[in-house]
Amino acid sequence: MTSSAAALASPRPSVRRRLLVDRIVAAAGLVTLLLALAALAVLLINVAAGGLSRLSWEFLTSYPSRRASAAGILPALVGSLYVIGLTALMAVPIGMAAAVYLEEYGTRSRMAHLVELNISNLAGVPSIIYGLLGLGLFVRAFGWERSVLAGAGTLALLVLPVVILATREALRAVPPSLREASYALGATKWQTIWQVVLPVATPGILTGIILAVSRAIGETAPLITIGALTYVPFVPDSIWSAFTVLPIQIFNWVSRPQVEFAQNAAAGILVLLALLLTMNAIAIWLRDRYQRRV
Repeated sequence: MTSSAAALASPRPSVRRRLLVDRIVAAAGLVTLLLALAALAVLLINVAAGGLSRLSWEFLTSYPSRRASAAGILPALVGSLYVIGLTALMAVPIGMAAAVYLEEYGTRSRMAHLVELNISNLAGVPSIIYGLLGLGLFVRAFGWERSVLAGAGTLALLVLPVVILATREALRAVPPSLREASYALGATKWQTIWQVVLPVATPGILTGIILAVSRAIGETAPLITIGALTYVPFVPDSIWSAFTVLPIQIFNWVSRPQVEFAQNAAAGILVLLALLLTMNAIAIWLRDRYQRRV
């Protein structure tokens, strides 16, 4: 009995080895996380040191200028809001509708499997390819020229696979028992999807939308490819107006040799980060609100 109790009390060598490996992996993960956070902190401190002195209300409400001290970011800021808002209006309904069909109606068909495979592949395509697609489709074929609508359409194509995949995962995470309970009460398939499945999946869907919008707001290559302007001395007033966005304006300032324009670029980066964090905060607040309601 004593030897048996001692054997049970002391872990076996294989168990000790697994515990050691687990601790090593956990330590390596922690070190990697700390290194990534340290690199991010260094970048943020560097940008803040160069751009905080340039941030002001005049900087936010002024137009671009060849003089760095008089240059502002208003057209790029308004253009970014236009493009991102229109991108969300185009990509989110189409992406959600496609995900609902693939997950709820076409899960067993060969066509649905083929579409799902292509969507997964499109999620990894470089953004410059979407720029070339937008150039050929929206700018030349549809004749939308270098407008806000053409830019939003290009970014909508870019983020559409992310919205579809995230929405499908959110729908897949809904327990089947909820669907069965709705059917047992006499609800149709569409009533079950609209009144039961989608409300429960809303937090996950909003998470996918956050990821999609976060990717779109920082993209530069597709918009440059379709011909978005680097110098716009006016605010876009419709979806057919020429436009620029914050990443392109920042790229334009960084390419200048003067130190003052580098400070403008750093201030523009801070504005872009603030815009991104604000939009993400609103989306996270909506997600948490829906989650508590569910």
